[in-house]
Amino acid sequence: MLVPVFKPRATIFLRARWYSTPTELPLPNKSKVWKSVDEAVKDVKSGDVLLCGGFGLAGVPDTLLSALVKRKDVTKLTGVSNNAGAGDSGLGKLFNSKQIDKVVASYPGGNKAFEALYLKGEVSLELCPQGTLVERLRAHAAGIPAFFTPTGASTAVEDGAIPTRYNEGGFANGVKIPGIKKESREFGGRKYIMEPAIAGDVAFIRAWKVDEVGNCVFRYTQQNFSTVMAKNAKLTIVEADQIVPTGSLSPNAIHVPGVYVDRVVQSTAPKQIEHVKLAPSPSSSGEQSTLSAEKEFAHKMRHRTAKRAAKELKDGFYVNLGIGIPTLIPAYLEPGVHVWLQSENGILGMGPYPTAEQVDPDLINAGKETVTLLPGASVFDSSESFAMIRGGHVDLSILGAMQVSQAGDIANFMIPGKLVKGIGGAMDLVSNPDQTKVIVVMEHCAKDGSPKILKECTLPLTGARAVSQIITELAVFDVDRKNGHLELVELQEGVTLEEVRAKTGCDFKVRRDLSKL
Repeated sequence: MLVPVFKPRATIFLRARWYSTPTELPLPNKSKVWKSVDEAVKDVKSGDVLLCGGFGLAGVPDTLLSALVKRKDVTKLTGVSNNAGAGDSGLGKLFNSKQIDKVVASYPGGNKAFEALYLKGEVSLELCPQGTLVERLRAHAAGIPAFFTPTGASTAVEDGAIPTRYNEGGFANGVKIPGIKKESREFGGRKYIMEPAIAGDVAFIRAWKVDEVGNCVFRYTQQNFSTVMAKNAKLTIVEADQIVPTGSLSPNAIHVPGVYVDRVVQSTAPKQIEHVKLAPSPSSSGEQSTLSAEKEFAHKMRHRTAKRAAKELKDGFYVNLGIGIPTLIPAYLEPGVHVWLQSENGILGMGPYPTAEQVDPDLINAGKETVTLLPGASVFDSSESFAMIRGGHVDLSILGAMQVSQAGDIANFMIPGKLVKGIGGAMDLVSNPDQTKVIVVMEHCAKDGSPKILKECTLPLTGARAVSQIITELAVFDVDRKNGHLELVELQEGVTLEEVRAKTGCDFKVRRDLSKL
């Protein structure tokens, strides 16, 4: 069609074409809503790879899982989830019913029952960094068979040193199924490892609002792994807090388009919270401590470390704080310093703990604790979160450790044969140390008195040459990651150089103008 365009003293004809659907095209009216949850899960088969959304207990599809537990004929499932569930929620339901044979997870150690089964050789585990896990799921959904990532390079993840399954009887009887070694390659002078995509047979998802054609909207940290899992599987079943009519959701608000969703059911399972953490009441500040003298001293030292670490946070920084001592740091920010706290389960602009009235089961941090949001905050899924982290968009990452080497190697996720908490997001958080400064805050010595700062780490590494600074209750060290040297730059109050030397398991330089805090 020629469309006239009028200009002074001239008329120009332009050829235009409109692309649209005919006005008489009827709206598809086939509903994806199933009245029976039991019927909706009828096609799950033994041996299926089941993707289970949720993080901690936020966004966990317990209605669907409860229906699957009734299917005693379905066994030998491979469960893919960030966690291994807790008690009778999440994958915990399938462990209790003995329907699951293998778990692919990032942080399964919150489930003590699973941890015991793994260490006894009764279940298989593919331990995967959190950001890598969500990216492996996203990759398959996008038709990508594999990708390279810096996360896990030069660690047990690359070497395949984390056993998939022990022999019956557990760790002492050796490995039945070894870990999976990864191909490595250098790009731009940096080492990367290849990770294969994960293909799901079935995905169980919980969403906030879902319309009759499957469009999904999530609420706060309900997103986590759920968006990529929903897009991944051959059969995606969503349980909705609210099922709404087609057309009632704003197209701008939809997180998962209906093309990815096959079945929708009404969620009936109550929402749960793993760790209800409340803001201290004004009256509690003057209460007398009931801790023993030993615990009171340890408490004081942890706060001393946090107070010093707070000096490293500058106004406007984007910061990720790990669990433990790092969570104490915001209380000691210097006047005029305001930062954006990032939580890897999908928050930027995390606020303080809530009052009892503000508690929301859909709003938790990476430690599964209840939190609030600051004005200007944003929420997103785990894939987006780890793109921020791996891409170096976060200024500072502060986390705890079991061991740190003089070259900046860090170990903080497992003790072989004894403790399998999981990797979580730690490997991703230390994967780009040139762009995101990594600081370790920890006790200077382990509970048995042995040094935690060593020439070389003896535990499996979380990251190699990743740490730039170490802060303890005794001292502050700067790390020369390139040359593998430590430099003592500060002593805490009342601490001597001799004490630091005696409690540090490697040599270090001493700054000429060594200062005390």
